[in-house]
Amino acid sequence: MRKLLTYTFVLALTATWAQAACFADYKAKQDNPLRLHYGVAEISGGNCTAQAAKRQLDDRLQDRGWQLLNVLSVFDEQGLSERKESAGEFFLRF
Repeated sequence: MRKLLTYTFVLALTATWAQAACFADYKAKQDNPLRLHYGVAEISGGNCTAQAAKRQLDDRLQDRGWQLLNVLSVFDEQGLSERKESAGEFFLRF
């Protein structure tokens, strides 16, 4: 019985971790005229890494005429509030 409870706990913990929200902050630009922006975006899928964020943001931004310059960091929902003001109109836009 103890093994079953331990297994259930580990499974529940893993499922909770896998569903945790993932966000990235990034910098992007447009040319002619030059425009720069700092933004925050939600990253989907279970892989919360800068590499995964780069792949997703490259496509999303390019579709809207922006070029990703770099992914600054990836973080969970606890990091959202401190970045909201800095991202302004680009907070969760892409």
